[in-house]
Amino acid sequence: MQDVFITRLAKYLPYEPITNDEMENVLGKVDGRPSKVRPLILRNNGIKTRHYAFGEGKESLTNAQMTAKAIKQLFADEQELLSMQLLACGSTSPDQTLPSHASMVHGELGIPPIEISSFAGACNTGMQAFKYAYLSIAAGDSQKAVATGSERMSGFLTAEKFEAEMDKVKEIEENGFIAFEKDFLRWMLSDGAGAALFQHQPNPDELSLKVEWIDMTSFAGSLETCMYAGGVKDGAELVGYNFMSTDEWLSQSVFSFKQDTRLLGDNIVPRGVDFLEEVIKKHDFDTKTVDWFLPHLSSEFFRKKIHEELVKRGIDLPLDVWYTNLSRLGNVGSASPYFMLEELLNEGKLKKGEKVFLMVPESARFSYTYALLTVV
Repeated sequence: MQDVFITRLAKYLPYEPITNDEMENVLGKVDGRPSKVRPLILRNNGIKTRHYAFGEGKESLTNAQMTAKAIKQLFADEQELLSMQLLACGSTSPDQTLPSHASMVHGELGIPPIEISSFAGACNTGMQAFKYAYLSIAAGDSQKAVATGSERMSGFLTAEKFEAEMDKVKEIEENGFIAFEKDFLRWMLSDGAGAALFQHQPNPDELSLKVEWIDMTSFAGSLETCMYAGGVKDGAELVGYNFMSTDEWLSQSVFSFKQDTRLLGDNIVPRGVDFLEEVIKKHDFDTKTVDWFLPHLSSEFFRKKIHEELVKRGIDLPLDVWYTNLSRLGNVGSASPYFMLEELLNEGKLKKGEKVFLMVPESARFSYTYALLTVV
């Protein structure tokens, strides 16, 4: 197995930042009325600005277009771009079901044939692409591999996507509002793309990040679905859109993103720390050596919860080594880990020898990634 280094990182954020007061102007008001829960959700999640891939008078960008723009920033010019041998892409929100997201990104890049791989799911898809690129380089199967995490969540969050459901609700109750499980995520998610270049040698004149290890796990065997789209929950079971009528797709806003906040609160933190204890034991890992802890937080609400659980378990990751950009960039799902790493590397915050520790939880059906990097 060869050593593997992240030699470049890039991000693409569409258009200017959108403030909390501007959100409903962009996404729209369901049934023409302001959301009842928006102020509460925004107060808890701590997000101040985020980016959307469309807006009045703006070109609507696709997920694939944003991802391609991020990838191009990894390379000095079009000629160097041709040296890429592998493209691995993760996303919760591809532009279509088929072709795969990586296929569409490859098409946007317009480059000759290369190996591609797509990962479907939620926040951990970006890290699954990350690990695939890492393993390809480590095995000597490729010399330059690119991994991406990207989201275009805004397309699922606009008011028009819920109008058919509201018409149905008003048949029963004149003052009905969109269900909390759907309205919750309208104020949590946003758009953007991140990309990383993996090679078997570090940069000769600039800092790189050596990948020490990456570990992943899923708790789906024991926990039910928590965040979902393209289906509805019937008790603990998830019923997919293929088992529903096309009328139900509209009347139940089946393709909106939904969150079971009860399950989220009960499980997302303790299960993540359960896995961290396994990772520490497996790698004989001393968390006191960590200089930068990069937790992917969906909401600032979880910062205190995670820290309290770590302290309770005797795991040393003090708040002064934590680094996030949630308040400025928002929760961009699979792209968020890339955004944190990109800022550290490209804004000159890192020093040789420092340890960077990533934590990426995914609430869809509870999966987690931990990764350790060394600045070289």
